[in-house]
Amino acid sequence: MNTIPRTSIEPAAGTALSIAVAINPRAAFGGKGASSPTRTGDMVVARLREAGHHVSELRRGDYLALRRAVDAEIAAGAQALVVVGGDGMVHLGVNAVAHKNVPLGIIPAGTGNDAARGLGLELNNPGAAVEHFLRCCHGGPRILDLGRIDRAGQEPVWFMGALSAGFDALVNERANMWRWPRGPMRYNLAILRELAVLRPLNYSLVVDGQADKQQALLISISNGTSIGGGMKITPEAKYDDGLLDMFVVSPVSRTRFLRIYPLVFSGRHAGRPEVRIRQVSEVIIDAPGLIAYADGERIGPLPATVSADPGAALLWG
Repeated sequence: MNTIPRTSIEPAAGTALSIAVAINPRAAFGGKGASSPTRTGDMVVARLREAGHHVSELRRGDYLALRRAVDAEIAAGAQALVVVGGDGMVHLGVNAVAHKNVPLGIIPAGTGNDAARGLGLELNNPGAAVEHFLRCCHGGPRILDLGRIDRAGQEPVWFMGALSAGFDALVNERANMWRWPRGPMRYNLAILRELAVLRPLNYSLVVDGQADKQQALLISISNGTSIGGGMKITPEAKYDDGLLDMFVVSPVSRTRFLRIYPLVFSGRHAGRPEVRIRQVSEVIIDAPGLIAYADGERIGPLPATVSADPGAALLWG
């Protein structure tokens, strides 16, 4: 777990806080029954109220409506935001609290949970996760860096994990176009389909002021260590070093790519000649026809400017 500095914000023990709890409205890849984000959300809200806090329970039918409700609660004076779900909910959360004096709490209830994993939070025990939040919320929050995405004519977007532009983004785009099957199998089938047409992509980059054109199978620009449920693409990344880590996989055959792929889950791909990882402050990235994703959420077409945003968020956790 990263050692991240804490702020001087420290409510007195026993102080009742105004907490907005946002619960994932779309659990297509999440658990079912007792492990679903809906049931976990019920538990979180009940436990926070039992602890004496004032809780606004936010459930909406879609992601955009939920984001608007979260923004309204923060504007009305919420002192903390707790998100219940996976990396998509963390993405919603960091975009709601970026550069606001409102700490974020994360209760993992998704499939990937890469942000929670990188932060050293409890992944498989929501009850323990909410108890951890309750202990932390009367101490100083941790200070986190975020990645920031700027595109012409669009509002900035922040991310906790990584911006993906390449094979992994193509897999997400394809999976999101399919209505069937539901659950993780849809993502797995999308991987197989993209492997069948694997090809190098042509990138135009400006990396910390230096222009570059190159071919690659994928480029990810990471604030955290992993994507895709534990793929440690940038195993040395830190949330508090003021930098991002750029991960590039050079063009290789389909057979060699399949040999490299399993190594990513242990981080043993780092150092291989096909893989390059470097620390960066800002990357302007473009590739014809490519859609970028961040924290697994669709951002839109490139080009984009991706930059480190030091100290952009606070975390009680």
